[in-house]
Amino acid sequence: MKKAFIKDIAYYLPDRIVTNEEIVKDFPEWSVEKITEKVGVHQRHVASDNETAADMAEKAANILFVEKGVDRDSIDFIILCTQSPDYFLPTSACLLQHKLGLRENIGAFDFNLGCSGFVYGLAISKGLIMSGVAHNVLLLTSETYNKYIHPKDKGNRTIFGDGATATLISEDGFAEIGEFSLGTDGRGAKNLIVKSGAARQKELLGDLTFDKNGNPISSDHLFMNGAQIFVFTQRTVPKLVQDVLDKNQLAQDDIDLFVLHQANTYMLDFLRKKMGIAEDRFYMFMENIGNTVSSSIPICLVEARKEERLKGNILLCGFGVGYSSGAVTLRTK
Repeated sequence: MKKAFIKDIAYYLPDRIVTNEEIVKDFPEWSVEKITEKVGVHQRHVASDNETAADMAEKAANILFVEKGVDRDSIDFIILCTQSPDYFLPTSACLLQHKLGLRENIGAFDFNLGCSGFVYGLAISKGLIMSGVAHNVLLLTSETYNKYIHPKDKGNRTIFGDGATATLISEDGFAEIGEFSLGTDGRGAKNLIVKSGAARQKELLGDLTFDKNGNPISSDHLFMNGAQIFVFTQRTVPKLVQDVLDKNQLAQDDIDLFVLHQANTYMLDFLRKKMGIAEDRFYMFMENIGNTVSSSIPICLVEARKEERLKGNILLCGFGVGYSSGAVTLRTK
């Protein structure tokens, strides 16, 4: 029986770094310490004005090819997870096939998901491998949420960082991909959304208002109801984790490392304590990069592998915009 593995991962972060000190200059009512305490982020990388998600994905993929020694000609499918494509059409994955110098007899498409995107990308990639449609899938995640955030939105500006990852999924590798648990609840779509600009509301509305705390509310920019996102997360994640453990015939104590989407440190600490997971089995890596959406989990995997912490059973869990959620286990060699 065929199996699917993660063979290698690389990531790219934009050159521009926005520190808490810079943000405090725009919001003097806040302090560096308050931002750090509230979201656990000291700095974040932000794409330049002329740098797109596809540009960043290209750079991440080239790191995989050049620095990791992956053969471009071995790729027979390319998938890009992004909510900030270069164009409505064509799909950015087609553009990347050409820019990366990949063969023409390969498959390519984008899919639109946020913080659950890497887990869903693994599910798609595993399906392609197991069915024999592909032998080596290049899974890319890339997001530029900062392009959607209003300059006066201090909450979201402190949280989100831009970044991209490139993962090679193959018939062999360092981590075997296990069974998945996936979830969707579209009732929560309004709580994390950019309302205007696409087909439902093509024209920008220019309806900027400010709430009682001075936070901007605009259909033309990223809106996040943090309280409702927190409710969804604390309700969904523990059940999702238990379900994926059951599907893989594992107990929580069998997991050597939990890698959850890096939303913010407060939320992660809450979830860790709620599920009774020891700190030494719970990975966090966001203080210098922020919440990089679909790229947060694969970036964690790169860093955890450097620290030699990817041993035994690993559990991945992504959750957020959609609402969408997904979990999977990995078995490392």
